[in-house]
Amino acid sequence: MLDVLCFGIIVSDHLCLPISHLPRAGELVMSPRMELAIGGNAANVSTDLAKLGTKVGVVGLVGRDVFGRHVRESLEAAGVDCHLLRESATSQTAQSLIVNVQGEDRRFIHTAGANAEFDASQVTPEMVRDCRVLFLGGYLLSENPPVENVVKLFKAARDAGVTTLLDVVVPGPGDYWPRLKPVLELTDVFMPNEDEAAVITGETDPWRQAETFHAAGVRTSIITRGGAGCVIVAADGRYEAAAHQVPFIDGTGSGDAFVAGYIHGLLHEANTLECVRLGSALGASCVQSTGATTGVFNATELKAFVAANELRISR
Repeated sequence: MLDVLCFGIIVSDHLCLPISHLPRAGELVMSPRMELAIGGNAANVSTDLAKLGTKVGVVGLVGRDVFGRHVRESLEAAGVDCHLLRESATSQTAQSLIVNVQGEDRRFIHTAGANAEFDASQVTPEMVRDCRVLFLGGYLLSENPPVENVVKLFKAARDAGVTTLLDVVVPGPGDYWPRLKPVLELTDVFMPNEDEAAVITGETDPWRQAETFHAAGVRTSIITRGGAGCVIVAADGRYEAAAHQVPFIDGTGSGDAFVAGYIHGLLHEANTLECVRLGSALGASCVQSTGATTGVFNATELKAFVAANELRISR
């Protein structure tokens, strides 16, 4: 019995501390430090939740390579249940090269690797019924998992009273609505960022984006906006939340930290705005160091930060 079951993309991240500028052709630019870290929505959220003391498991695919071993060892060291983490016999572990430049948003170079094979058949309705919260991260990045498999699992969760959360990764322009709409109808909380939401809906205004997803059946639609905070459209109202102003090093994983903080609130029966406060605080902890999970608060640190730093939320 798990509190949370996370499934979706799992990635090995290669990242650098911020460099002064992108190198020109043939130029060498020095970084103070480079790291190998876990990444991907399912891995990040499960790691962050484990840091908060949550009993969490992850389902996904890695390759039979040094990067897959590193990912598994890192997840297990964090306290994540990995007995459902499988290995692909044909594909390498998914990897991202993350380039941080001073004063600029991060840049990604990605190979899907084993994630392209993950079709969610590795998750069963029985697994879903044995948790309190089900999270799918990285949906839409590749053709897998197919929509019918995701609908089957989210339907099992809805029938069992298990809360469903969905996050996406949109690789570029395209018509994602046919794969997304049937899942949204069974989603309790949907948390895309405003760039992803713009590609999906064609709307640039975050309120219109959130309203579109809410109208499609999502119970609580949250559009994250980085340093601008987020907007929330839920059954009990429309809200806008600011973001905590903290020293910024690397934004990698900050959205996943927001998700983990939000889930932490759900598990403690917090209301929507309390969950947003926890998510915003955990996201703020993430951006203050390199790596998607390196600097994320534990439960004690999160509680202290929320108590000491009020988050402005307006109706």
